[in-house]
Amino acid sequence: MRYAPTYFALITAALLAGCSQSEEADNDPAQGEGSRSIFQSEDAQSNSAGVPASVLRPLETTISFADGTSDLTEAARAELATVVDSPQMDAGGAIILRGHTDAQGSDAETLQSSREKAEAVRDFLIENGVAQERIAIIPFGEQNPLAPNALPDGSPNEEGRATNRRVELTVETARGTEREQTLVETLTRPDAASTQGAAEAQTQDQPQ
Repeated sequence: MRYAPTYFALITAALLAGCSQSEEADNDPAQGEGSRSIFQSEDAQSNSAGVPASVLRPLETTISFADGTSDLTEAARAELATVVDSPQMDAGGAIILRGHTDAQGSDAETLQSSREKAEAVRDFLIENGVAQERIAIIPFGEQNPLAPNALPDGSPNEEGRATNRRVELTVETARGTEREQTLVETLTRPDAASTQGAAEAQTQDQPQ
């Protein structure tokens, strides 16, 4: 038949096209990996199974009390809600609340003001399921300002005072928890100091 060569040519072309498509499918790296959301980061995938506390860094954040009261603002509540949902909080470590305030009032008044701010943060955490025994409060009063409380001419620096009214929150983990305590922390933790002293005395009493 005069049309036989044409038929053979068409069949050959079809076979070659099929082989080419099969090779492309075999070389496609996306095949067999399964579906994967573009919004899911590598970190999120690795954390989905839980991150060991030994590799978690401590969580540190600052809660502002710029308005001069001890009431939590909506922004402060939102920040604390993020802390409550953090993997560091789930790890079960100690929570340190360091209260600070401005220089208005006597030493006793500023110390009480800084304590009340830290207590407001503590109460929020407890209300949201955090065990109270994990939380330690250390009031500093006006001792550690981030900004000057007064301007060079002696007038109040309202912006600086607002900055100084804060609570520094730390959620400790197994990683990076070794830190030299401040003098105030040492004095406000008598149980730890007495425990250390008792341990040292017991070591000295042991026979060599």
